[in-house]
Amino acid sequence: MVLDRHMKSPFRKPCADYNRAAFAASIERFRRLHPGAPLILDSCCGVGESSVALARAFPDHYVIGVDQSASRLQRGRRGQRDGRAWPDNLDLVRADLVDYWRLLLDAGIHLARHYLLYPNPWPKIGHLRRRWHGHPVFPAVIALGGVLECRSNWSIYIAEHCLAVEQLSGREALAEPYLADLPITPFERKYRDSGHCLFRAVVDLA
Repeated sequence: MVLDRHMKSPFRKPCADYNRAAFAASIERFRRLHPGAPLILDSCCGVGESSVALARAFPDHYVIGVDQSASRLQRGRRGQRDGRAWPDNLDLVRADLVDYWRLLLDAGIHLARHYLLYPNPWPKIGHLRRRWHGHPVFPAVIALGGVLECRSNWSIYIAEHCLAVEQLSGREALAEPYLADLPITPFERKYRDSGHCLFRAVVDLA
C-alpha cells in the first residue's frame, strides 16, 4: 500500500538551495574532470571509505560519494593514511540524498552503478517510511537506473528492499548472504568482525 501511494503521487517537496548548489558544483566537476565517464553513486557514504574503494576498483568510472554530514566527510578525508594517492576519479559531496537523487533525475543523469551500503535500518515497526525503500523518494532511486546494490546486516531490510525494487521496476531482485572478505565500510568491518551475518541484493535497472 505504501509503494502504491508513492507510485501514484510523485514526491514534490522543494529542493533546498544548499542541495541545489552542492549538486550543481559536483556535476560541474564531473563534467570538467571526467567528461563522458560512467557515473557511480555511493549514497550515504559516511566517511567515504567505500567511495575510495569503489574509485580504485572502477578507475574508468567517476565516483560521487554523498553524505549529509560534513564532519563524517572531513574525517574520511583526514583518515586516508595508507600512503596511496587520493583517487582523481572521486568526489565527496555534502548533500541531502532526498534532494540529490531527484536533482540527478531532473538533469537527465543516469547511473552506471549505485550503492546503498548499510543504510540506517530504522528497525522499529513504525519506521517503515523512514527506510529508503519505504520513503516517497524511492521511485526516483529506481528511475536513476544502473546496477543497484544494497547491503545490510539485517535480512528483513534487504527482503523489503527487494520487494520494493521488484514492485517499482518489474525486475527480479534476490537477497543473498554476503561474505565481506575485504570490508569497504567501517560498518561492514565491524559487523564482520563481530560475527554478524551480512546480506546484499544486486539488480540491474538499466
